[in-house]
Amino acid sequence: MAVFSTDALNPGVRKREVFGWAMYDFANSGYTTVVLTAVFSAYFVGAVAGGEAWATFAWTAALSVSNAVVMLSMPTIGAWADRHGAKKRLLVFTTLGCVATTAALALVAPGGVMLAIVLVIASNVFFSWGESLIAAFLPEIARPKAMGRVSGWGWSFGYLGGMLALGLCLVIVLKSQAAGKTAAEFVPLTMLLTAGLFAVASLFTFSLLRERTVPSPGADRDGLVAAWRRLIETFHRAKQYRDFMWLLACAVAYQGGVAVTIALAAIYAEQVIGFAQQETMVLIFILNIAAAVGAFAFGYWQDRIGHKLALGITLVGWMATCIIAALTTTKGGFWYAAAIAGVCMGSSQSSGRAMAGLLAPPAQLAEFYGLWTFATRLASIIGPLTYGVITWVTDGNQRLAIGSTAVLFAIGLVLLQPVNMERGRRAALGET
Repeated sequence: MAVFSTDALNPGVRKREVFGWAMYDFANSGYTTVVLTAVFSAYFVGAVAGGEAWATFAWTAALSVSNAVVMLSMPTIGAWADRHGAKKRLLVFTTLGCVATTAALALVAPGGVMLAIVLVIASNVFFSWGESLIAAFLPEIARPKAMGRVSGWGWSFGYLGGMLALGLCLVIVLKSQAAGKTAAEFVPLTMLLTAGLFAVASLFTFSLLRERTVPSPGADRDGLVAAWRRLIETFHRAKQYRDFMWLLACAVAYQGGVAVTIALAAIYAEQVIGFAQQETMVLIFILNIAAAVGAFAFGYWQDRIGHKLALGITLVGWMATCIIAALTTTKGGFWYAAAIAGVCMGSSQSSGRAMAGLLAPPAQLAEFYGLWTFATRLASIIGPLTYGVITWVTDGNQRLAIGSTAVLFAIGLVLLQPVNMERGRRAALGET
């Protein structure tokens, strides 16, 4: 059987369309890798905020504000997109917004804290809206039995995009440092590069991916108010989708821990373990390789052993990662933690997205992925902000903060147990 078999795809879906869908993961991963994880986060704390005691908290607070905006808006936007058949149109808009605000980060200089915060909030909002919209296409292109592997194709391809962006940025950093330039001189170039790659790669998505959702009758007369009413009705019918709701609760916990890794890995590596900036970038590059392999291979394994068991295994791996990172005092020890984190990151992200697709009613995909985004953005507030508060009140004890993150994964593992995938799938399809 071919690795990329058409047996995994719904009738009428061609391989080139799946390539277009996966290219969006490829396109937007540079943003998370370069801006949120490897380059701009450390630049903000060390240069823009001057390494002040409140700097890490300010970074996590900015991300929390952006996630709050997404959390409150995305379910309604998703409901509107379903009713108007407008997922692709909205995806174009969010992409343009993220590209523009990422490029604008090149204007941030040391001391420009407020400008940095405003642009980080705006860019992360646009990014998160787009991430939710592209995920809503997954159940349209993949058969239910192959949701895990197709999701894994996208996530693994996304990590390749992150590696490309980070690799090119690493070249800029190394050449600039060799020429005696400061971070304020070369970080802006990495922001422009990241924005450019996002813009170019996303063109494949917009040219190849089809919009299959048909606008509902009278949709042209509806606005966001009508979408909001429909969303409230969905919450009122939540008992019909109790397994989806349990999955959301699980996601709030474990995705909070994942968000800590994305937002704070570079900061922890440099300020606690003693990595130089170029070492951190190499670390994140290798982490992306592990994540790509994990997402791709785990997608096939997930379809074979079951989605719930697969996600549970990754949560145990995440707990081990946090404990190792908190206890190690050497760069070598931290590399072990990073390797485990990479595999778990790709597999847990892919598993959750596939499970949400299986438990979502086919006629309300964007709306239910909006609810999924609500949960993951709430997690992205709870995780990094808790980390930031712990470091603030303990006078910078990041080891305690990263060790405490293991609790989030443990809670996620507990909340995963009530999920019944077979029962949830029947409810999504309207079967008794």
